[in-house]
Amino acid sequence: MKWNRFTIKTKTEAEDLVISALADVGVEGVEIQDRQPLTEEDKAQMFVDIMPEGPEDDGIAYLSFYLEEDADKEKILRNVRSALEELRSFMDIGEGTIEESWTEDKDWINNWKEYFHQFYVDDILIVPSWEKVKDEDQDKMILHIDPGTAFGTGMHETTQLVIRQLKKYVTKGAEILDVGTGSGILGIVALKLGAAHVTGTDLDPCAVPAVAENKEANQIPDETFDMMIGNIIDDKEVQDRVGYEKYDIVTANILADVLIPLTPVIVRQMKKGGYYITSGILDVKEEVVSEAVCAAGLTLVEVTKQGEWVSVTARKD
Repeated sequence: MKWNRFTIKTKTEAEDLVISALADVGVEGVEIQDRQPLTEEDKAQMFVDIMPEGPEDDGIAYLSFYLEEDADKEKILRNVRSALEELRSFMDIGEGTIEESWTEDKDWINNWKEYFHQFYVDDILIVPSWEKVKDEDQDKMILHIDPGTAFGTGMHETTQLVIRQLKKYVTKGAEILDVGTGSGILGIVALKLGAAHVTGTDLDPCAVPAVAENKEANQIPDETFDMMIGNIIDDKEVQDRVGYEKYDIVTANILADVLIPLTPVIVRQMKKGGYYITSGILDVKEEVVSEAVCAAGLTLVEVTKQGEWVSVTARKD
């Protein structure tokens, strides 16, 4: 089988946000080509004593994604172009051009696995299904999470920021709402930290089987984690099913432009004294999200950062 390959030319500083925007329109498994120097963590995973000198970083990144021949190419490209234009409204993404080419059949679903290995978020170990837990790690808190082809693993800074906040604020028996659930990693972390029940919402129907698989992999009782598909921002039926004034913690690892309209809605789902933990916020958007939180009547508790990403935590008094 041949595959359509589409390559977006952008800036290295916009990589993460472009990839997040692509994920929002259903494009996953993005291949990155740039000249950014490797981090010390990257080098440590390559088992090379002396790294060769690479070309000088020119600030340009090429992000490629692949579609099968029978995919609705025109519809997907319209959505991608629309997402790129939306990004342009608040940041410089460079040319943002899309080049089309062809490539021969490859096992795109599995070949990347050689690059994804178990890793820690503080003292929590996240392990893919194709790796074994080492004997010395058996007593750690372990999450078995597979990225599959649709959702992330916890490796991204935005997810790690929320995990660290959950470690601070989850109490035994807590009721959790996770908006934009994806793989279910945040809900599974919360349950392992002592939460009693998680309700997850997502726009993508693929989240249902993804969460089911990851619940099973982590031996999470089915009744402790419920999933529903729909837009909680403007769908009254979803809001009613989620329930009102019942959640000790609401998590939302979503882009800032979604958090702003979400926040005044989600306040009604929270208990008095409940915490609202947000992430997916580029540092240039920190102020507008903080303002939205305060405008919704919440008290700003904490702002944490990792790289260029920000998490805003607030409380309903």
